[in-house]
Amino acid sequence: MTASLYIHIPFCAGVCDYCDFYSIPVSPKDLRLSAYIDQILEDVKFVLDKFNINYIPTVYIGGGTPSILGASLISRLVYVLKQSWGDKPPIEITIEANPESCDEAFLIACRDSGVNRLSLGVQSFHEASRKAIGRIGEGKLLMERLKMLSKIFPQSFSVDLISGLPLQDEKILLKDIEKVLAYDPAHVSLYSLTLEPDTPLGKRFAKGQVLIQDKDEADNLWIKGRDLLEKSGYRQYEVSNFCINRKESLHNLRYWYMENWIGLGPAASGTIINDEEARGWRFTYTPDIDLWFEKKNRTIEELDNLTLIKESLLMGFRLLKGPDESLFQRRFKKEIEDFIPKTIKKWRNRALFQEDILALTSSGLLLLNSFLIEAFQELDINYIS
Repeated sequence: MTASLYIHIPFCAGVCDYCDFYSIPVSPKDLRLSAYIDQILEDVKFVLDKFNINYIPTVYIGGGTPSILGASLISRLVYVLKQSWGDKPPIEITIEANPESCDEAFLIACRDSGVNRLSLGVQSFHEASRKAIGRIGEGKLLMERLKMLSKIFPQSFSVDLISGLPLQDEKILLKDIEKVLAYDPAHVSLYSLTLEPDTPLGKRFAKGQVLIQDKDEADNLWIKGRDLLEKSGYRQYEVSNFCINRKESLHNLRYWYMENWIGLGPAASGTIINDEEARGWRFTYTPDIDLWFEKKNRTIEELDNLTLIKESLLMGFRLLKGPDESLFQRRFKKEIEDFIPKTIKKWRNRALFQEDILALTSSGLLLLNSFLIEAFQELDINYIS
């Protein structure tokens, strides 16, 4: 079986006020970091054997903040992982990093151990916006890290940016993008700020202590950022992702095409699909590191045929190329248009669906949720009948 591997590192130097991911604030000297890697490596061996996985096409080490592991632990992690894939290594190994813990020793250790793609969380250079969301590190440090990255991972690194931040306007966002592009990244992720009610930022907003742009203003700001990226040669290939020279995130493409992946670590999940039966299983670890160490926190959910169809459309239509039509037909024994013909026709008539392929236009992607609601309503009718 072929399956990608996601390893979650749930540790951070500090938790940003907008973040609702499971993360644990630690110092780089925390003894749990080493113990965590020991346990992860045991789990990798276990799941590869359990599912008889003989090829891992992509590996993604995310978080949290994986760079808080430091040079020594990341070298050890990747070195031992290499023993799992023998003479057929993954085509892509990605690791996430934040500027405050992403020093030269860490970057060199990543490169020398076999990591070939690094994703840096910048979010914004604007100091007032960074402080408003509790982001660690100053703009000067970001520039230093980007310069370093451009030398150690030339044209093989990605940068994350966020639009719609407090105190951010069009001029600030476009300036952020221009600063990033000066270092020639291969890939840029431009996300719109999502305000989760249980986060510190969400609670401050509810009390009127911080101002956030309304949806129309936030959407227009993101579109300005998108336009600048495309004008600069970065092709949009997914809702929030842009690249040059066909440098898409291969690991994330496997999620969007609903191909097998294994997730390890608290709050991680994995999905294994039986194509012949068109059913799947999702393995999820609850966000509790103590239970994870005790091996008591994994749940298993069966994905029936209808659920799997919906997830395939949900993920696939995030892409400007749309879902993998051949995989969909092979897996479900029907074409996508057999399930949602009226929705596709309606959105084509609105010039929001591409003519030559089953995919939304760039403008249509801005209305993805509305499209999916209509598609799922039609799917429920056609599936039952």
